[in-house]
Amino acid sequence: MDALTAAARCGANAVYLGAGDFNARRNAENFTEKELREAIEYCHIRGIKVYLTLNTLVSDAEIPSALELISCVCAMGVDALIIQDLGIVELVKQVAPDMPLHASTQMSVMNVAGFKKLEELGFKRAVLPRELTFEEIRDIAENTDMELEMFIHGALCMCVSGQCYLSGMLGGRSGNRGLCAQPCRLPFAAPGGTGYDLSLRDLSLMDHMDEIVDLGIASLKIEGRMKRPEYVAAAVTVCKNALAHVEREYYPTRDELMLEDNLKAVFSRSGFTDGYFENNRGISMFGTRRKEDVAAAAPVLRDLARLYEHEPQTINISMSLTAELGKPLMASASTGKVNTFVTSDYKVQKAINHATEVSKIREQLKKTGGTAFSVKMTDIKIDEDVNIPISEINNIRRMAIASLEHKLSAGYKKDTIFDKTGELIDDYSSTLLLSLGSHKPTWRKQDKTAPSYVARFSSADQIPDTLDARVTSIIVPLYTTEDKYSRLRSFGIPFGIELPRALYGSLRDVKSLLKDAKKRGASFAFCGTLDAVMLAKSMGFPVMGGPTLNIYNSLALDAWDKIGIHSVVVSSELELDSIKNLRGSLPRGILAYGRTPLMLTRNCPIKNGRNCKSCGSELYLTDRKGIRFPVTCRINGGLASEILNSRPIYLADRERELYLSDFLLLYFTVENKNEVDRVINNYLNGSPSNGDFTRGLYYRGVE
Repeated sequence: MDALTAAARCGANAVYLGAGDFNARRNAENFTEKELREAIEYCHIRGIKVYLTLNTLVSDAEIPSALELISCVCAMGVDALIIQDLGIVELVKQVAPDMPLHASTQMSVMNVAGFKKLEELGFKRAVLPRELTFEEIRDIAENTDMELEMFIHGALCMCVSGQCYLSGMLGGRSGNRGLCAQPCRLPFAAPGGTGYDLSLRDLSLMDHMDEIVDLGIASLKIEGRMKRPEYVAAAVTVCKNALAHVEREYYPTRDELMLEDNLKAVFSRSGFTDGYFENNRGISMFGTRRKEDVAAAAPVLRDLARLYEHEPQTINISMSLTAELGKPLMASASTGKVNTFVTSDYKVQKAINHATEVSKIREQLKKTGGTAFSVKMTDIKIDEDVNIPISEINNIRRMAIASLEHKLSAGYKKDTIFDKTGELIDDYSSTLLLSLGSHKPTWRKQDKTAPSYVARFSSADQIPDTLDARVTSIIVPLYTTEDKYSRLRSFGIPFGIELPRALYGSLRDVKSLLKDAKKRGASFAFCGTLDAVMLAKSMGFPVMGGPTLNIYNSLALDAWDKIGIHSVVVSSELELDSIKNLRGSLPRGILAYGRTPLMLTRNCPIKNGRNCKSCGSELYLTDRKGIRFPVTCRINGGLASEILNSRPIYLADRERELYLSDFLLLYFTVENKNEVDRVINNYLNGSPSNGDFTRGLYYRGVE
């Protein structure tokens, strides 16, 4: 609440905050129900909007709790929900259709194709990824009617939002579930690098405000939910000052420049960066929180606290008081649009010695300190020769202000179906899941003993010369060269192409490659983001969704089924028991083998240590324990890098436990042709592994 107060007092037009367990900062000091109600009232009195973050993946078991929270915040009058999970999108649209939806950066949407689909899905606003350049943002802004929100200050994750599995895989605390442990801030070293080659400086775009204003962005977002209130106050104030410079065309004053320096002092990681916006990636974007950065904060905290120590009286009102002998004292307060009228229990009495002067009444009515109101006009009507105690004037002034505050904070409530029907949330949840039907793997119709395999390769050169009949389809990168396609066709089984997850900027080249792939026999597309799905569908490809679509519940499966994909690999962060109980009709698979991608990064960590020309050789990061994590950019055509797990998931000897799925995905990344052949045979024979491996999260799950 201290941080929220600092934001409000320094001029924020809206705040975003978390409550309960369904937001991307579960580690933060989130709001209780009582605190949330108070926060919403506080903001609405001051004309500030409140956006609730509901931007995590939710399991089927958690749907009743999510519904409880949605119902609660609708009653409180939250202005919008910020959402990641398409299952939750469907839930909100069904139970609270009047609630505005904002698409979180966690949805990993980064180009026009994806943003247009968000519009179709009913989102009013979308939060842009932090990794976009000015030109890419302009392209999106010019091709969508949806409101766009843009981060202009705050922490930069190395990974694309919604595509990070590092914390979940290494420590069981999922970033997609709001519990990121920030392992990227620990030592991860590229050869010849700094030793902290996953740690970026904080973003600051205050110096680019004129360009941002020209883009027509609806909302400027400051990331500050786990920062001190002094930091929040400074960031909001610097942002408001930067906007004023553009709107009024004046240069920063000395005090404003000093405040910018203080903002850097109170929290930075070796300073700030504007690298993505300027399309200037590389070593200059990296930084860590140093001892000197911490030491610099102490001297400026007291000065920054002064920015929000007093409530600014920004709401101009008029007040009236009527005092008629023998009648109750009456008063009113008005903003011009909102009016309130109150009556006191005190009855006006005749003066015995001295009558109350009008000037004294006016003086007391203007004493609104501690509130957001400033009395600009007074209208006082009193009978002659009456006396009103000062305490009664103060009391009725407080009554009028309280009544005005109540009116200003009222009228934001959103209706839910539970208000209208009286249905219980648990009953509704059960009925909703049952309505999706049960799922029986499609392979059971033909083969009651073993599922089929889909083999995904980072390069066509990894594919063995022969493939067993249980390998029913193969996947190769979109950037597969022309000479490889005749060999792919020779296997006589369907093959698909994998679209990059990092589809930034113009899609002309990608569309051309998709067109060529279709001509050469590719029969489906393997897609890991909404952007990629919509692009592939627009080119006429049936789509298999990858595990990075983050499908975590039955409602999300149903939502993607409606979007029109023909099958999907569910989230690798789900436990097997949860996968088994997923409902719906969309065929689904499990990533049963492979080094799972832990991060998708637009800023290549290897660049921190060596020239990018070395790509193609063995690239890796080493953690503080000496464990190596491969890094590759092949599958993304150089548009982004992927950091892979140090060990592959291996489940060949647990195959019978995987019969709950329609197919098993064998996800080959850095293996050579002989290693691929051995792995496939191991799975066909149910053999134990003879190398280092992990069971992934299928038996331990994530928080």
